[in-house]
Amino acid sequence: MSHRHHRSTRRKVLSYVLLVAFALVFLAPFLLQLANSLKTDGNATANELSLVPHPVSLAGWQQVLGIGSAAGVADFPRWLMNSLVVSLLITVGRVFLDSLAGYALARLHFRGRRLVFGLVVATLMVPSVTLLIPQFLIIKQLGIFNSYPGMILPMLIDATGIYLMRQFFLQVPVALEEAARIDGAGTFTTYWRVVLPMVRPGLITLTILSFQAAWNQYAFFLVATVSPQYFTLTTGLANIVDGGLSAGNQFPLKLAAAMLTTVPVAVLFFVFQRYLRASRFDAAVKG
Repeated sequence: MSHRHHRSTRRKVLSYVLLVAFALVFLAPFLLQLANSLKTDGNATANELSLVPHPVSLAGWQQVLGIGSAAGVADFPRWLMNSLVVSLLITVGRVFLDSLAGYALARLHFRGRRLVFGLVVATLMVPSVTLLIPQFLIIKQLGIFNSYPGMILPMLIDATGIYLMRQFFLQVPVALEEAARIDGAGTFTTYWRVVLPMVRPGLITLTILSFQAAWNQYAFFLVATVSPQYFTLTTGLANIVDGGLSAGNQFPLKLAAAMLTTVPVAVLFFVFQRYLRASRFDAAVKG
């Protein structure tokens, strides 16, 4: 018994050691990012792998936030606002339209439903980069090139979200919808008031994926806009990396901007992860 206990203890210790090692491997780039954003430009260039800023300098963050004498170096506040507004609108649109389309493909019986679903799945196999030129031609033809509508409208719906929500809707008992219709609820009312609240884990997952995709989007925004006033954090940061401000490495500035880009998505994931676990627990209890 004691031998088994020791073997179990050794396995647990080994498992925790491996988990900590993997965690450090994944955290190391973020720690280096934070450390170098707090260094001087010269120190970050000479000691880029050091986790201890010496001396500590907030110049990079001041440039990012436009504070004091660093104001006007780059329009980071506008880039941040563009990212927030565009990402939130795309997220809200995707969650609503993807769930609506997913419900139609899961529950509504109409001619060609299987064909439509097959086409949706087929688009998942198409590399997104091959769609950039057609998307550019469409928004150019519609007269929304280099505008906020041109950045938002083409991204309001995606095949991944439709497929995801369809699978969640298929798990909802049909009897609940039939009971709602007996009570006089229409199709949209049944979808909105009865079925949608029951797939909350799917909605949360889709919200996280949609916001992350919109926040980190670079290629499409690069094609859809040319004016600096429409820069998001990703396109603005790329402009800095390409030397859009001035000469020099400017590691603290670039890494502070990269940290600013990373933090909101990480916070969103951890906050919604708690609700996702709670939703799964509630579903298990009710089941």
